[in-house]
Amino acid sequence: MTRGPRARHAPDTLPRPPHWAKGAACTTAPPDLFHPEGTAAAVHLDTVEAKAWCARCSVREQCLTDALARAEQWGVWGGMDARERQALLRRRRERERSARRRAERKREE
Repeated sequence: MTRGPRARHAPDTLPRPPHWAKGAACTTAPPDLFHPEGTAAAVHLDTVEAKAWCARCSVREQCLTDALARAEQWGVWGGMDARERQALLRRRRERERSARRRAERKREE
């Protein structure tokens, strides 16, 4: 009996845990709330309300981590708006650069 080529990977028959987003508080919120548009006042009010949803979410940390990893440019994710996430990433990059410089100086000594 001839068999076909062997599979490189095991069959995908193992149960997988549910994705973290299934437990998110925002699944019952209006989606537009997390991607506000309109006047500055309307955007501000929606952003505040979206952040209130995030504040009571059990998967807030995973949401923020995922948004940072994808460099999400729009909306409220993990309780932070786009500007706050960009600032957080900028501070993280600055800390990493400083750590690299310190390590380089230490090697030169």
